[in-house]
Amino acid sequence: MDEAVWAAAPWYGLDHHILGEVPIPQDFSGRYKLLWGQDRLYLLAEIVDDVLYDSHPDPLSFYWDDDCLEVFVDEDASGGLHQYDFNAFAYHIALDNQAVDIGGQRPDGSPEFILLNDHVNSAWQRSESDPRTIVWEVALKIFGDNYQHGDPGAQPVPLKAGKKMGFMLAYCDNDGSDEREHFMGSHAIQAVDGDKNRGYIDASVFGKIILQ
Repeated sequence: MDEAVWAAAPWYGLDHHILGEVPIPQDFSGRYKLLWGQDRLYLLAEIVDDVLYDSHPDPLSFYWDDDCLEVFVDEDASGGLHQYDFNAFAYHIALDNQAVDIGGQRPDGSPEFILLNDHVNSAWQRSESDPRTIVWEVALKIFGDNYQHGDPGAQPVPLKAGKKMGFMLAYCDNDGSDEREHFMGSHAIQAVDGDKNRGYIDASVFGKIILQ
């Protein structure tokens, strides 16, 4: 985190409530930085979490109820629905660094969960000075809405200065319950029928970033 390349990047907060209770800072708080290269978006997150919890060893099972970092990306900033297609992505990155999203619907109408580990290079470690603090780094390939899962020829979109993308970051926090207790994000979301957990459904709630 003290490498020179990150020094010029500003910190942004993970301080907008999405779901559950609003945590006290000693339970959860977070902030992040972004950088980019031609072939990756780079994320550095500093997370304060007093309990790291992962009760579902199957990465495709109830992953949202374990501690995880969730990265939302809309390559062309077009907004709109994306729950069952790749108009945008909602990468749930677990403590074992596996990345999951919804890839479509099964014949019975239930969501089909898929691993997208080839999109994401993720690693985290505890702070030497405070065991409650973890530093999480992610290098993310950016794919467009023409992405086809399972296509060996799928290519990420090259990044360049001036490109506008939809982006949001969130963190699912669970201290040992059956369900996540807190869900905090980087951007304020307007509730629909009282529900602010809209990021995995509608990319219109993402923020916008412009690469510089």
